[in-house]
Amino acid sequence: MGGTRSVQVIAVVAAVVVIAGVVFAYFQRPDNTDSGQSGSDAGMRCGTSVCQVVIGKSVGKDLVELLAGTGGGRIRVSGESGPYVFEMTIAELGAVITDKSLQCADAPVSVCLVRGEDGGKVRGEVLIRKDGTWSRAQTPYLSSAGYLGLHDVNEDGTADVVSAQRACDGQCNDSFVQVFSALGANVGCTTPAPAREQLPGWPTPVPKLSQLRPCADS
Repeated sequence: MGGTRSVQVIAVVAAVVVIAGVVFAYFQRPDNTDSGQSGSDAGMRCGTSVCQVVIGKSVGKDLVELLAGTGGGRIRVSGESGPYVFEMTIAELGAVITDKSLQCADAPVSVCLVRGEDGGKVRGEVLIRKDGTWSRAQTPYLSSAGYLGLHDVNEDGTADVVSAQRACDGQCNDSFVQVFSALGANVGCTTPAPAREQLPGWPTPVPKLSQLRPCADS
């Protein structure tokens, strides 16, 4: 009997060790991984349905995820900076959220752009991490020529928002690139081209700072 009990005790201890090892491995998994797997997030609602994880990207030791549902969405941040959940305003306005909707730039002032197509245009909103704290930039973005992206155009170490726009209030094919600082200021605009396909670097237009001039409406 004593031998049988010893075997049972050893088996239980071994099982506990295996479980502890699995838990330890889970929490020690690499921080620098992107998540593109869809799945539900029980208990959290996006619009009128349960949130579904659409895409996630690592920003330093934080993970930024887009969650979408019917008529709404959320932006969730977890990691070293602490948990944050923001309403995704562009989803509420009708923008379509996909695995291409999130772009992030890790830097001393990190920037994440959330974007989605809406009837031929692109809507966007920005999150900023500064001094270990995430916040939402108050400026919403709308591209009338179908492109929003991030690039450090003015070379200050913080990503800028690059937006393609139709000229002539959208009544002609002329298009130009407008660049905003993620911190809110208007950096400048390019000279209009006869078509958006002729913008510098299209389909991902990235003008040089020397190509920008004051925007017509600034």
